[in-house]
Amino acid sequence: MISRSIEQKPQQQETIMSTTELWQWTASDLASAISAGRISSLEATESAIARMEAVNPAINAVVDPMPEVALTQARAADKMLRRQGPLGPLHGVPTTVKVNVDYQGRATTNGVVANKDHKARQDSSTVAALKAGGLPIIGRTNTPAYSMRAFTSNDLHGATLNPHDPVITCGGSSGGAGSAVSAGIGAIAHGNDIGGSVRHPAYCCGVYGLRPTSGLLPQTSLSMPERKIVSQLMAVQGVLARSVEDIRLAMEVMSRPDPIDIWQVPAHDIFSALTHRPCKVAVLAESDESPTDPEVCAAIRQAAAILRDAGYEACEMSVPSFKELVDFWRVVLGNEMRGGLGPLMEAHGDWKMKRMLQVQLHEVPIVDSRDGMLELLTQRSGLLRKWQLFLEDWPLVLTAVSWVKPMLDDLDVAQDLDIDWFYKVVAPYMGTPAIGLPGLTVPVGTVPGKPMGVQLITTRFADRRLLEAGAVLERAIGPIVPVDPRS
Repeated sequence: MISRSIEQKPQQQETIMSTTELWQWTASDLASAISAGRISSLEATESAIARMEAVNPAINAVVDPMPEVALTQARAADKMLRRQGPLGPLHGVPTTVKVNVDYQGRATTNGVVANKDHKARQDSSTVAALKAGGLPIIGRTNTPAYSMRAFTSNDLHGATLNPHDPVITCGGSSGGAGSAVSAGIGAIAHGNDIGGSVRHPAYCCGVYGLRPTSGLLPQTSLSMPERKIVSQLMAVQGVLARSVEDIRLAMEVMSRPDPIDIWQVPAHDIFSALTHRPCKVAVLAESDESPTDPEVCAAIRQAAAILRDAGYEACEMSVPSFKELVDFWRVVLGNEMRGGLGPLMEAHGDWKMKRMLQVQLHEVPIVDSRDGMLELLTQRSGLLRKWQLFLEDWPLVLTAVSWVKPMLDDLDVAQDLDIDWFYKVVAPYMGTPAIGLPGLTVPVGTVPGKPMGVQLITTRFADRRLLEAGAVLERAIGPIVPVDPRS
């Protein structure tokens, strides 16, 4: 059944491509057509810019539009293609980057008013890789102040709305990226993830989102203060897209070696062409650690059934504790923030950021000694070991991104927020960065106006396994069509 689906896919794509505008195409389809000379990068980029100009006013996803820069880059990409061939697998494909990474000559605002004129002197690892791969960058997407909320608004750039429904959050902190790619502003979008900031917006906006294994993508932005050690261990760059293949190709481009980054490890063939290799899957469709929404549970079980039909051995069972991970995340990152980012937030953050800082540090014990922080970092080894041993027997975990449907926008700053409830329901996406595990959001259950999804988790450096299972799910649920926020 799976092999027939694979054989039919090119024909299905050809039909879609012949009846849609270029901004609706996947990145892989655009790249193939550009490489073959059927369309130009300039045409693809002009189409993406037209879409941005048409729908961005309704959602405010791109807060630093760069149409003229992107058109110049697209012309250069077309010229380069004629002279020596493609620079990479996504040559000529327009994209967006988040406004919290350095772009030479532009302000790395990170959503903070005080940073509005903080211009970068050189490109970040991410931007350098995308440029080297021949991708025109049409704009930079919104983030909450200091990129440390699960909701996307700030006093500098305003609020980003969800193209599915403006009442619900677009997620955070890569909310601008999720909203943009969901609405068809670029086929792929760069994001980053220290506590769910790729997977959560992908979930809220009904697209795919990969948090890769820590270290696979370089992520240095030299205009920013050097991050402290806990943040360096947790934070990664990632990708949001409307197809699994687009994520794979983007990861191939963005994993370009960068000697400036001190954590990067070689990706080798992790992001080479996917094959079908079913494995054992531990399915956690309900949790005794958190209240669970029936629609979330149903999406997980739907995904499990699809994987079973494709030859995976998917069994419902308990997995190591997500609550344990999120509790650790709050303590270790919270105490690092008290000595670093927290004072900056208090000095320059907007009121929503300051309120979220209070929520994050609520009842988090103060660790103010050298030995105390060293002990916390030691605990991380035990937590990671526990998960690695489990994933040795069950290579994939299929579970929730969040145990509730996408939340109402700005719920995190509501005065009546139940903080304990909040951290219980977000634990599946917020806890895993503490130990560096990769995770993939897949929009199973998403329909226009009602985003939904599931999460796949695996052990470190097994990101390929996520994409292979994600591709199986994608073939079953069908293409993700861009949403029109104006309707």
